Amino acid sequence: MSIEIRENIVRDKAFKFSIRIIRLYQYLVKEKKEYLLTKQIVRSGTSIGANIEEALGGVSRKDFSHKLSIAYKEARETEYWLKLLFETDFINKKMYESIYNDCNELSKILFSILKKTKNY
Repeated sequence: MSIEIRENIVRDKAFKFSIRIIRLYQYLVKEKKEYLLTKQIVRSGTSIGANIEEALGGVSRKDFSHKLSIAYKEARETEYWLKLLFETDFINKKMYESIYNDCNELSKILFSILKKTKNY
């Protein structure tokens, strides 16, 4: 028996972003000995993809929109933690810009989908 997995760009981007967040977490703990902010960013950064996955399995349009709005809020929160890590010198400008741009792109995609699925 084979299971068909449909391609979904936002799901794929969020999954790859989660991997980047986990690698950032590993770097911050190992190299910078930072534990407080890393717990926050790993929670919000990986939650984006988890909520997208839940939205895709939603049982109604309302359920879909609700989970997607949570994913959007988690993306915005992750942007905040990234800014804070940069401004407190835990990550350099190149690292910040790269991962922040990915997060911001996810935020924009999610917001665009939300606007199309409900009056946001």
